[in-house]
Amino acid sequence: MHVHLVFVTKYRRGVFNDEMLTRCEEIIRKVCEDFEAELKEFNGERDHVHLLINYPPKVAVSKLVNSLKGGPARRIRQEFTGRNNPAIMHGHLWSPSHFSASCGGAPLAIVRQYIEQQKRPL
Repeated sequence: MHVHLVFVTKYRRGVFNDEMLTRCEEIIRKVCEDFEAELKEFNGERDHVHLLINYPPKVAVSKLVNSLKGGPARRIRQEFTGRNNPAIMHGHLWSPSHFSASCGGAPLAIVRQYIEQQKRPL
């Protein structure tokens, strides 16, 4: 099963640069492995990330999302201290909401192409 996820930063603040997105991808890839899932595609812009994940049917998407948002957020905030303003973002990296869509109907190549075309910051 495949899911397309989008996580937006708190207040849509533009906090990511290429280095942060690369590290975020590494952390998210590890979380996916813990769920026996595979991160097929990752990209983002200054204020959001897109993920395409292949996950087994035994995994609840809600639990996967909670782990993908929680752990990486803590690690990114620790490793990039001072990059975002915790007073403005109230100590959170992600907005509490997220977008998720099953990719059963759309060809995966189209979803991957969409994610690859995001304007990643330098």
